[in-house]
Amino acid sequence: MGRAATGQPTTTHPSSRFAFDDKRPPAAELIDDCVHCGFCLPTCPTYVLWGEEMDSPRGRIVLMKTGLEEANELSSEMVTHFDRCLGCMACVTACPSGVQYDKLIEATRPQIERNYRRPVFERMLRKLLFATFTHPGRLRMLLPLLLLARALRIEDMVRRLPARARLASFGTMLALAPKAPVGAALKRLPEHMAARGTKRARVGLLQGCVQRVFFSDVNRATAKVLAAEGFEVFAPASVRCCGALMFHTGYEVDALVLAKKMMEAFKDCDYVAVNAAGCGSSMKDYGHILADDPEWAERAERFSLKVRDVTELLSEFEPVAPRHALNLKVAYHDACHLAHAQKVRSEPRNLLSSIPGLELVEPAEWELCCGSAGIYNLLQTEAAEELGVRKAKNLIATTPDAIAAGNPGCTLQIARYLEQAGRAVPIYHPTELLHASIFERRL
Repeated sequence: MGRAATGQPTTTHPSSRFAFDDKRPPAAELIDDCVHCGFCLPTCPTYVLWGEEMDSPRGRIVLMKTGLEEANELSSEMVTHFDRCLGCMACVTACPSGVQYDKLIEATRPQIERNYRRPVFERMLRKLLFATFTHPGRLRMLLPLLLLARALRIEDMVRRLPARARLASFGTMLALAPKAPVGAALKRLPEHMAARGTKRARVGLLQGCVQRVFFSDVNRATAKVLAAEGFEVFAPASVRCCGALMFHTGYEVDALVLAKKMMEAFKDCDYVAVNAAGCGSSMKDYGHILADDPEWAERAERFSLKVRDVTELLSEFEPVAPRHALNLKVAYHDACHLAHAQKVRSEPRNLLSSIPGLELVEPAEWELCCGSAGIYNLLQTEAAEELGVRKAKNLIATTPDAIAAGNPGCTLQIARYLEQAGRAVPIYHPTELLHASIFERRL
């Protein structure tokens, strides 16, 4: 699958003879938990695609162990195998030994960004993506251009260019652009929304970066559902990003700046609700990420304990808003950072099943990633395409009227490959379906 990345190792370890430096490298004791049993293999997307041992969780763990040994450098081959990992954490769910691969890969990625000099084009691409997708204002300005480029089918032209391998990321970005009208992206969510009836708690709602621009209706539906269920909602526009895209790619320093701003903004809330699985996964991990920071460790731990996926929060309280019938057959897609990283699987299903008339169906290979994985589909375009086609095929096989998905990246990825397969099935966030049921709205 493709060629190994080229670049030069630039280790910062005092002895200059180790692949990793001394700043929170992957822990040897966690590496030793792996007994190489192979239960992770059928759940790992890249191993399923290619059958390559070094593109499996246990293979990457072997590489991590190698990186801790003296006289080994961070080679381009090692970086390639680490980069190919989607970080979906399906292996964590499958592992009978309780190997914490999530902590291992999350410790490895910042090591790569500090100790390995990527080729110029790769560095520029990552900087461009973070300078765009983590800034809602910039993303709003870019959206009309993305929609125009998609309407002109410029992505097809990119595929025919001689330098198409390098431009594949931009072609993918154009193909993923949603068909939502620009006006929807310009709508602003009220910063405060009062609880209906007896107030149960004050909830901070993360609007997010991609979510608020591409899927503003999801945020609006989430806020209204929370208010209908007795929660006061606080959704500050000033919290532009939680840092998840950066955390998941190894850009830890920039991500921590965003995380600390968010924790400050939501300090007076009883809960912090998240309707994007990747964001919730990182926010629940702040306590671990900042455990060595004397100023923020305790505060981050308290904050992480307040974070809930919105379906998780709604499931903790008895519903008070009546549900009305939605006669739909809905296929539920498990976002990896919800099902595997956060272990939230039953809550969204139970909420959807509480809607009268709604039939919930399950696709095959629920545990396999759709190929979105943050910005993975923009960095590893071929693997992401294979996974996207596979996921769309499994969802189509359920013959649904609609699909429910709890992550904006998944929605963009799945929509692209449903359209490519000629099946434009609508995709809704679970809270959009709840909103339609509670407020008797047509979808």
